Amino acid sequence: MTESTKTDEKTSAPPAPVRTSAVARWRWGALAVLLVLAVYAPFQLAPFYVFQLTMVLVYAVALLGLNLLVGHAGQISLGHGAFFAIGAYTAAILMEREALPYPLTLPVAAAVAFLIGLGLGVPAMRLRGLYLALVTLAIAIFLVPLLKRFEELTGGSMGLTLAKPQPPAWTGLAEDQWLYFIALIVAVGAFLLVASLLRSRVGRALHAVRDNEIAAEVMGVRLSFYKTLAFAWSAMLAGVAGSVYTWVIGFVSPDSFTVNLSINLLAGIVVGGLGSLSGPVLGGLFVMFVPSISQDINDAAPGVIFGLLIIAVMYVAPTGLAGLAGRLIKKIPRKKE
Repeated sequence: MTESTKTDEKTSAPPAPVRTSAVARWRWGALAVLLVLAVYAPFQLAPFYVFQLTMVLVYAVALLGLNLLVGHAGQISLGHGAFFAIGAYTAAILMEREALPYPLTLPVAAAVAFLIGLGLGVPAMRLRGLYLALVTLAIAIFLVPLLKRFEELTGGSMGLTLAKPQPPAWTGLAEDQWLYFIALIVAVGAFLLVASLLRSRVGRALHAVRDNEIAAEVMGVRLSFYKTLAFAWSAMLAGVAGSVYTWVIGFVSPDSFTVNLSINLLAGIVVGGLGSLSGPVLGGLFVMFVPSISQDINDAAPGVIFGLLIIAVMYVAPTGLAGLAGRLIKKIPRKKE
């Protein structure tokens, strides 16, 4: 076979199909529809359902941080609820004891959770696997009695009750609608921040650490540095979610932040989809609605029903609900290019 014949065969070969463009269009279209529905929903739903959607957004922000640590950095954490509580109590104490306006409590709660996460992350990140999981679990366990001990500051077992933020008169919104839009704005900002972070050099370093630590270290990635930062960023987002939680609920107590919260958050992000930006939203829906559904099905054994539902979801979608949705989108017929 001559060189010209080989060249003709190469030039006549059909081009490879472009698959990413169709998926990207579907994702952007779904995102646009989701945002429109999110803005439209509070004007059509009863106050209780608006409250439930607000809590979904709060949990989604917390799960966004957990996803950054577990899904993108490959580290296990069973203490995420502790940082959620730190943000909630920081906001509550500043509002109740210091009379600080509620918008100013958000950056303070984020900073406090970040610094505590950074401090705890330095020794914790020297561990991995089950050892790291046990250390983070210990953080969630000792936080509750610690909050009860400092009664003058935290209110002890009785907790703290505070007034919910009221909507400005010019908005014409009800209280539940105002809180919903606050949570929506915070959630959108958090998702944009994490999305830009993951597209940067830092995101590539986190993925390298997750996929193969030895190879990442050979390539010059500082493992301890990025692991610690991921732990701190994860804690910061949990603190942000905890602050908004305080505004929405208007009450905090140690019993609201037990180990079950950390376990539910971890289950939520696994079911929602690790390593996916849509996973935290789906996980937020799971954390908000599945426990209540389990309680309605059987008052005597809600934990059993909850566990069975997790098993059923993971059997149908082992990569999470976000992974299942991605596979369904890829199966949609596309025009040949």
